Amino acid sequence: MMNRLVIRRPDDWHVHLRDGAMLEAVAPWTARQFARAIVMPNLVPPVISVAAAEAYRTRILAALPLSDFTPLMTCYLVDRAEPAELVRGFEGNVWAAAKLYPAHATTNSAHGVTDMRTLWPALAAMERIGMPLLVHGEVTDPDVDIFDREAVFIDRVLAGVVRDFPALKVVFEHITTAEAVAFVEAAGPNVAATVTPHHLIINRNALFASGLRPHFYCLPVAKRERHRLAVRKAATSGSLKFFLGTDSAPHTVAAKESSCGCAGIFNAPYAMEAYAAVFEEEGALDRLEGFASEHGPRFYGLPLNEGHVTLERAKNEVPASLAAAGTSVVPFQAGETLRWRFAGPA
Repeated sequence: MMNRLVIRRPDDWHVHLRDGAMLEAVAPWTARQFARAIVMPNLVPPVISVAAAEAYRTRILAALPLSDFTPLMTCYLVDRAEPAELVRGFEGNVWAAAKLYPAHATTNSAHGVTDMRTLWPALAAMERIGMPLLVHGEVTDPDVDIFDREAVFIDRVLAGVVRDFPALKVVFEHITTAEAVAFVEAAGPNVAATVTPHHLIINRNALFASGLRPHFYCLPVAKRERHRLAVRKAATSGSLKFFLGTDSAPHTVAAKESSCGCAGIFNAPYAMEAYAAVFEEEGALDRLEGFASEHGPRFYGLPLNEGHVTLERAKNEVPASLAAAGTSVVPFQAGETLRWRFAGPA
């Protein structure tokens, strides 16, 4: 039995760091485990300009004065997004990618895209310069069952984007279904996917175990067990197409435990421990380094991190809550005892 695992320092290719006091509270958790992170732009107001991205990056770095963490900024796409602004931000090393939120698909997505055809000039420019498109892959049609929205999005939207822009780099984010796995595997090398720890560990039953469990509510929502197993198999397969993206999304306890609770799971404090447990259960600990530290940088065309980190086999109790921004947040797997502990730099 392996009791100590040393891997190249990992990156998080999908995280929500929020802003203000919450940013100051949660950013250190991400920076503790990861060297870089793709930072989501769904603030209020959203990050749609180069100037806004630069200002947000400055606030993130100010919240981490003693860290060497690198935030990789993204542009929030809106209808008729301006190609010139995308090119300016990407070529100026401000933006690492652009994020597609279908309008009203998730937290702070009211300004998201309502008509994909209005993005065609922007997508053409992104394809030309090699700027990745990050996709929240759900339709928002109220007639579509919430558990089917990812699969329907593939048919209605994503397949057409990949067909019409064959050289465009696309990351299908936080995939949750067997259909998403099959789509990514069948697509060319310019299509990849991120996978969260919670979608590897819980299925939709977790939402309703002995009562309504709001801290397991996220978007895309967890699916049936067969989908969890398909995503788990893909993540631990060693395929270069799948890499780490926590989608860590903190909300206060009050915002989660309300009559209209917010979607999001805060997994940043124990992310690597959760991934290590999954890979161990699948007999694939030797593939964790590729998933966490290599596949993402290679897809984005960035250098691998030079440092290494250590994970140790040890009992690791997750607290019921963590203080944040004058209130508290509940971490993923709260109250559980994990088998692995992140021990920091090797």
